[in-house]
Amino acid sequence: MLATRTAKESLHNSHAEKTGKMRRSLAPSQVAKRKQAGDSCEDDDWTRRTEKRRKSDNEKRDSHISPFRKSLTQLNNRPACMDGDKHEAFIRSILSKPFKVPIPNYKGPLGIRALGLKRAGVRKALHDPLAEDALVLYEPPALSAHDLIKADKDKLPVHVVVDPVLGKVLRPHQREGVKFLWECVTGRRISESYGCIMADEMGLGKTLQCITLMWTLLRQSPDAKPEIDKAIVVSPSSLVRNWYNEVGKWLGARVTPVAIDGGSKDEIDRQLVNFISQHGLRVPTPILIISYETFRLHAEVLHKGKVGLVICDEGHRLKNSDNQTYQALNAMSAQRRVLISGTPIQNDLLEYFSLVHFVNAGILGTAQEFKRRFELPILKGRDADASDKDRQIGEEKLKELISIVNRCLIRRTSDILSKYLPVKIEQVVCCRLTPLQSELYKRFLRQAKPIETLQEGKISVSSLSSITSLKKLCNHPALIYDKCVEGEEGFEGALDLFPPGYCTKAVEPQLSGKMLVLDYILAITRTTTSDKVVLVSNYTQTLDLFEKLCRSRRYLYVRLDGTMSIKKRAKIVERFNSPSNPEFIFMLSSKAGGCGLNLIGANRLVMFDPDWNPANDEQAMARVWRDGQKKTCYIYRLLSTGTIEEKILQRQAHKKALSSCVVDEEQDVERHFSLGELRELFTLNEETTSDTHDRFRCRRCVNGREVRPPADESDCTSNLSQWNHCFDKKGLRDQVLKASWDAAVSFVFHQRSHEDQKGVL
Repeated sequence: MLATRTAKESLHNSHAEKTGKMRRSLAPSQVAKRKQAGDSCEDDDWTRRTEKRRKSDNEKRDSHISPFRKSLTQLNNRPACMDGDKHEAFIRSILSKPFKVPIPNYKGPLGIRALGLKRAGVRKALHDPLAEDALVLYEPPALSAHDLIKADKDKLPVHVVVDPVLGKVLRPHQREGVKFLWECVTGRRISESYGCIMADEMGLGKTLQCITLMWTLLRQSPDAKPEIDKAIVVSPSSLVRNWYNEVGKWLGARVTPVAIDGGSKDEIDRQLVNFISQHGLRVPTPILIISYETFRLHAEVLHKGKVGLVICDEGHRLKNSDNQTYQALNAMSAQRRVLISGTPIQNDLLEYFSLVHFVNAGILGTAQEFKRRFELPILKGRDADASDKDRQIGEEKLKELISIVNRCLIRRTSDILSKYLPVKIEQVVCCRLTPLQSELYKRFLRQAKPIETLQEGKISVSSLSSITSLKKLCNHPALIYDKCVEGEEGFEGALDLFPPGYCTKAVEPQLSGKMLVLDYILAITRTTTSDKVVLVSNYTQTLDLFEKLCRSRRYLYVRLDGTMSIKKRAKIVERFNSPSNPEFIFMLSSKAGGCGLNLIGANRLVMFDPDWNPANDEQAMARVWRDGQKKTCYIYRLLSTGTIEEKILQRQAHKKALSSCVVDEEQDVERHFSLGELRELFTLNEETTSDTHDRFRCRRCVNGREVRPPADESDCTSNLSQWNHCFDKKGLRDQVLKASWDAAVSFVFHQRSHEDQKGVL
């Protein structure tokens, strides 16, 4: 075996030695030596063999090349000798080849921002205008082939198309609204005017429409670049967090807004300076959300810069051009302005002028010109003693005013919502006073003598106090107990009327007609349904009573009023709306948070007391009947029968009369009430089931029965005379109210928003 291995090793060594000699013989130095020595035979023989082998290899390779395949041109296949210019041209031809995406038939964009590259060719819209459901806000004029050749390709306008992320969620009326807003703020509807008023009713998606407008302006324009660089949203403090959440909900991580809802003065100033000092086509934080109060206090910082768009939510706050908030906003360097108000202009024409003037200064002239041209003729024509000529002139001026304003104001009513929301049943419930309330009410009218304090149609401070006292008494005698203890005017000796041992620590619902009905509604709702309830009142003292009632009945509840911080408000609303949350009742102060909140976790709402301004009531009642609601909604408006509360409701019914509608604050009541109407406020009608129904002189009701139903087309927006009238519980559709009737109900107006349309999305 050893011999075999030795033989193999020697054979291998011999082969390696021969190979090494062969390789060395082919080296250039060895070949040169052989040529010098004249030994060329071996070299020539090797050359012939090599050429023969190369020729046969080439023939074999050519036989395998496809006839359809082009031969590759080598980059180094160049002339043996070239001058410098030719060399430079050759190198440039190599380096200047354009980049191609290594994906077959790829036609997508090369990123949002090309680094150091300029795209060649005609400018394109940011989004495809021909895509399905594309919302095109601007379409460039069509050009003939001849004009297209002559046109400057870098200046051709492009389509403006709403981002498909938003476009696909917009409903038809919202698409129309976005197009209207965009045309207004870009000056296409009214020359040299860049503002508008979004006056859609509650629940129609005003926030989403304005977010869509803002995002479109921040990203694109017919000039293929952003229309604006920054936008500010100014809202009530309770809605700052809501706006922030809505932007995040619809736009996700595409944009990061700055929301300022608290902090020290220095910290807020620093944030505002950072925001206002941003410039360029794409600023890092282009949206600022801020409250009216914070804006007013820090206006100087924001006045130092320029902003592309200002959106004012709940814009009816700007109805007085003399207040500081109006002046601070008006001084802002922002040409484009959008004012959002879910309620139409309610009060005198000068307030109407202030809002229009804020968004489009000069469209109605100066305040003096407006008064002379529109206000005086319109009010004169509406006077009861006006001549036919004055009435005609007034109507003409009103039509002229409306035609001007409608070019920059869009308003749609909530009947559009019937396609998307469940049925809403609205009920005005007249509740009898208890014997204690009735005696206290009559004693107050006898002792305070509010009617005698009225002089020449004026209303005194004591009369305003009387109105508040009567409204509180209608809610519950506990609210005026302290006045009875102190023996204030109108309540002298009234303490004797309270039951022996009365204590304000217990709520005692049986002492108030409305509280008694509420107690029944809550108990029956709790035991027979899985519904949640929102309780709304104008007075925090009444909310205190609600709390006592909930604690005594062991109802879980949350409360939102003016004392709650903004951050906490958003959290409790989100928690309450969760179906898994056990809290049964949401208490809401209409003054603190009745606007803009979305409380779809509940589907029953009790409006415990009416407000002078119907807009406040409408705002509060719209909290549950909103996008996302799945259940039938029940709205209860509780009124004390024959009292001042029915008078307030009757004033609301006259809100369409331009010259005599209700004002926001009670201090202004004297401007709108005649002496006769003021006297009627201080009366008590104990014999009626509903003073409001009596005043209709209703022809559909005979001897305490409704013999003819309302018109088929009537709904919740119709006048109360066109609602269903119930003198007993037989005609009620709501089983909860039907079961509560015997507590203290005397009369009910009820109406539904629309007929149930099952299967319609």
